[in-house]
Amino acid sequence: MSAKHDRETGGKRGRHKSAQTRDMILAAAARSFRSKGYSATKLKEIAAAAGIEAGSLYYYFSSKEELLDDVLDIGCRSVIKAVGNARAGSEASGGSFRETFGAMVYEHLNYILQADDFTAANMRNFSMLPPPIRARHRRGFDEYGKIWFDFLTKARDNGDLRSDMDIRTLRRVIFGALNWSVEWFNTEQFSVREYAEKATSLMLDGMLIPTHRWKGQIASGVHVEPMSAELAGKSKAAQTRLHILISASRVLREKGYEGITLRHIAEVAGIEAGSIYYHFASKDEIIDEVLTGGLREITSGVTEVLENETDYPETIERIAAGVRAHMLYLYARNDFVTMNIRIYGQLPQEVRQRHRPIRQQYVGIWSRILKQGQATGKIHTDLDIVPARQLMLGALNWTTNWFNPEFNSMYESKSLEDLINLILILFMDGLDGRREDR
Repeated sequence: MSAKHDRETGGKRGRHKSAQTRDMILAAAARSFRSKGYSATKLKEIAAAAGIEAGSLYYYFSSKEELLDDVLDIGCRSVIKAVGNARAGSEASGGSFRETFGAMVYEHLNYILQADDFTAANMRNFSMLPPPIRARHRRGFDEYGKIWFDFLTKARDNGDLRSDMDIRTLRRVIFGALNWSVEWFNTEQFSVREYAEKATSLMLDGMLIPTHRWKGQIASGVHVEPMSAELAGKSKAAQTRLHILISASRVLREKGYEGITLRHIAEVAGIEAGSIYYHFASKDEIIDEVLTGGLREITSGVTEVLENETDYPETIERIAAGVRAHMLYLYARNDFVTMNIRIYGQLPQEVRQRHRPIRQQYVGIWSRILKQGQATGKIHTDLDIVPARQLMLGALNWTTNWFNPEFNSMYESKSLEDLINLILILFMDGLDGRREDR
């Protein structure tokens, strides 16, 4: 803040009031970024929520992006401190690996779901942040990741964690399972404490009973055609239409739901903006087709696998094949499917409502197969289906924020198949390295 402004606010008392106003602006921004998303939030809305005139906001922040930087920084530092203290406190009091893991899971979930708008805003907006913003906050993300990396590495060395786990990849998969909770968690269904206990139990013990362990098997083969194959053999009009949709998905990735325009779509597609109207009536029709198209594809493809008792006679085998099919749709056809996942948190409620039936259809097929596994005696009967399903789908979906099958040299797990196998071990058998002994 400038010396001039400091004098205008009246010295020490003025500085205190100024700091309070700045904090109110940040809190209002965090709430709005969390609930509406960064792209949809307007500075005038933040100012109104903070109780100041829109123009006054510029005394404290030069832009919305500067506000976002501070919100992300505060949120990251908050969860670093909370989870770091949870680990240190548990270990200092003689807590076991399970107790410490559970304490860390609880604090992570508490901060993204309940205790802190700043950390929740991090999770809700992360997938759509431009690369330069992510780069500015890389140090904080790395510092938080190191807390978990050191803890899990120590546990593996002590025999508490499975020895066949790639810690760097595992850490990210755990984050994904937990972070996806911001998209669906409802405090009317569970308390955060109860949910954290369920998540801890699932990730440490897995969903399978001891006599039906997965033991690192390879999921059965499923073939998913890449998006480019859809263009082959189609009419010129159909190819142009699909090309527009693919271009729109790329603009959505860059601009977000609020920032996309027909002009942007036309530029990426390499066509005149007016030509789009030969194929679509409006921008909203294009966006709806991108979002529903991805959902329809993954729902149809995974349902076909999960209901295929001929090729996959065992329930657990069908679940594993379904996991693999879900991942193949994310990476073979990621223009549509991945975009739906990434942008969901930014969608207005009326848009979400239009797509809700097919989303419910998709989670419904997973609920049915998990219940079938319980009925056959292969999945724990006390497993709570909803959190187990959402944690597993969250781990799969969140990989789109960090995994690149074409350039993955920084991780020991260098292929999509390696990642799929790690996820299957996590959710089928669990992470507890001493479980087999028991």
